[in-house]
Amino acid sequence: MTQAIRSNKTTKAKTMRSTAMHVAVIAVMATAVIGCNRGIKPVVNDPVKLVQIAQPISVLQPVFSTDLGNKNVSKKDPLTLQVGYANSQIVTASRGGDLVGFDKAGQRLWSVNVGDQITGGVAIDELSQTAIISTRGGLVMAFDSTTGAKRWQQQLTGSVLTPALISNNRVILSANDGFLHGLSLQTGQSVWKFATQVPAISVRGSAVPTLLDAKTALLATADGRLHAVTVDNGLPLWSRRVGVGTGSSEVERMSDVDGMPIVDNNQLFAISYSGQLLGIDLASRQVMFVNELASLKALAVNNQQVVATSLDGKVVAYNRSNGAVLWESEELAYRHLTNPVMIGNYIAVGDFDGVVHLFDPATGKIVSRVQTKGSLTNLQVQGSRLMTQSTSGQVAIWQLARQS
Repeated sequence: MTQAIRSNKTTKAKTMRSTAMHVAVIAVMATAVIGCNRGIKPVVNDPVKLVQIAQPISVLQPVFSTDLGNKNVSKKDPLTLQVGYANSQIVTASRGGDLVGFDKAGQRLWSVNVGDQITGGVAIDELSQTAIISTRGGLVMAFDSTTGAKRWQQQLTGSVLTPALISNNRVILSANDGFLHGLSLQTGQSVWKFATQVPAISVRGSAVPTLLDAKTALLATADGRLHAVTVDNGLPLWSRRVGVGTGSSEVERMSDVDGMPIVDNNQLFAISYSGQLLGIDLASRQVMFVNELASLKALAVNNQQVVATSLDGKVVAYNRSNGAVLWESEELAYRHLTNPVMIGNYIAVGDFDGVVHLFDPATGKIVSRVQTKGSLTNLQVQGSRLMTQSTSGQVAIWQLARQS
């Protein structure tokens, strides 16, 4: 697998050098970077103005919304939170430290303040009715998702900036000091810890852990690698490089994988900040393709396509088997896009104005829009529902109203 990646990279080395610099300039402007970046003057591009849809169709209808506010937080910090959602339970967290539980009808059931800014969450385990969040001070906390009662807390050496993965009685987290953690879901006690390499400079943020299979967790790290570890005891199974930074400075060589890798139908897809989109056949362990596109957001897949949003606001659909470009849209260029998600037969993408755009996967045309308040940086889908939480604290849930 490594040889295939290296061979492809060699043939495109000159292009990648220029791409990496372009990517670094854009992303330093749009995201917080840990480390020194003096001397770099970001290129500011005006966001494209939206064009009215000629014949919009109704795709999503609102079913729930609440305003959590964004008190006591820095507006410059790019971190975002997600909605904890599991059938009849909705748990939301504000950056300021409020955790709020709702029933499926949207009635508020409970509210607690955790005493610190919340940086990671919300993850819900439906079976044990447990909600997990993480704080700026490195605390991981577990609450009863039906009552708000605290069950346990565990102090880590670094902050966790993304929601946990809950699987097989383990709470799996990726901390910003390079350590991957496996905690007991029942007690919060540390079961295993795995160290990864921390680069001198990286983008502030990390990828949400995901499952490779029922027994294996897949975690992406700031050094541009994917790590497969056993869920139960954290034993490393393999590590593969995705991001390959080039250039003379540490900023140019940043290769973070901050978008959650996608595992679907025995295929693995991942994308890096330094500009590599990778497709792997898990059965043969062969690389299917390596394309040039830079992103900090997770990908989306359907039966035929893998879809990405780039740092400069392109939405691109590739053939998921060979990486061929099927279509590319620049209608949302420089609008600081979210990750794409599949909702019904559509591709949804959010932007900095709080607008969610619905694309027709066959044509790449925008066919519908809905809007919330505040800038969007992440979209979630569960079943036929789309969930958003803006940086201003506005939470919204939409229900799929129509499928073509």
